[in-house]
Amino acid sequence: MPTKTAVKPTVKKTSKVASVHKVAKVAPKKAVAKKATVKKATKKEPTFKALVCAADGECFWTRDGRILQNLDDLHMAFGSMDEEVFLHHVNKEKNDFADWVEHILDDLDCSVELRKSKELAKAHKILQSHLQKYSVA
Repeated sequence: MPTKTAVKPTVKKTSKVASVHKVAKVAPKKAVAKKATVKKATKKEPTFKALVCAADGECFWTRDGRILQNLDDLHMAFGSMDEEVFLHHVNKEKNDFADWVEHILDDLDCSVELRKSKELAKAHKILQSHLQKYSVA
């Protein structure tokens, strides 16, 4: 009978070299107060919007028969409008001018301020200030 010889598996011995890394201890950074920097105000050029004119079917017809197409027309109308005509369009239940400015002329900021105004002179001043935001083309 043949003899069985034990076969030992060949195992390569690898030497592991222990590498020692020195970890440097770093002190935690202290919080340093930053100096407040003052930004210089840059002069911005004002941006102007184009004055929106209502289409023929969307013009504003005042009680006294005037036909208004834009904010400039409304501003001029407020300059010579009777208090009675103004109060016909502006009262506790409604503000026709503010509605028209918001929905037709698409100027939400102006309409919000007009809604707060229940006096003709104040509404006239509001329009005057808002017209400065528009280009004269």
